[in-house]
Amino acid sequence: MTTALKFLAFETSTDMMSVALCVGDQTWHLHTQGGANASAQLIPSIHKLLAQAQLRLTDLTALVVGHGPGSFTGLRTACSVAQGLALGANLKVIPVDTLMVVAEDARACLQSPLTCQVSVVMDARMGEVYGGAYEWFAARGQWQATVPLQVGPPAQMAQALLTDAAASGVLAGNGFEVYADAFSNALAQRNHDPVRCVAAVPHALALLRLAPPLWAAGKAVAPEDVQPLYIRDKVAQTTAEREAIKAAKAAGIDAQAP
Repeated sequence: MTTALKFLAFETSTDMMSVALCVGDQTWHLHTQGGANASAQLIPSIHKLLAQAQLRLTDLTALVVGHGPGSFTGLRTACSVAQGLALGANLKVIPVDTLMVVAEDARACLQSPLTCQVSVVMDARMGEVYGGAYEWFAARGQWQATVPLQVGPPAQMAQALLTDAAASGVLAGNGFEVYADAFSNALAQRNHDPVRCVAAVPHALALLRLAPPLWAAGKAVAPEDVQPLYIRDKVAQTTAEREAIKAAKAAGIDAQAP
């Protein structure tokens, strides 16, 4: 009898926080306001889902975390919690590019099989967007990046993803809504296949769908190798984030408790 894979996933790269847990095909999840509250809410939310599933951290196959790009505070919180819990429970962690998670959420939102690559744009604040593009390989259930992760002005990113990358038939994320003028202009200049716009988000349920093939492909890493993917320069930790690190390490010590 094959043992069911058990993954715990969390995503805090935006103003929303999502946590999800799966045992084989059965899932539990929470999706709530995050932002500055994520550092205080993440660990209690994790323990709540574990209790609902009647699991301990040590029962899990691995943790799965969206490691960026995104909110600096959210990324540091997620990676610090993943490190602390994984160390305490002797688990590995699967870090996933946040924009790839958005592409996966968009794929799930579409009503037909995906036959084109997906361009992703997420609001990066300060008048910029994060951007990247991905191609879906259904046979192995994995995404492959076709345009590297980058950050820049909306008009520049729209040009790179919509005008230059002619194969992109889906535009996902929230950047095209936040900077509607820049992306509307780029879409109007596009003279080939129409683009479907999908208001997708980085969600822990999308992380769970990506986890099994990534685990099988050996993408899990040791806790100490889980690092935020900033794209922009690193900034100092806030007091709240330092407290989140301490709490995660303390929770990891009690990993055997139900």
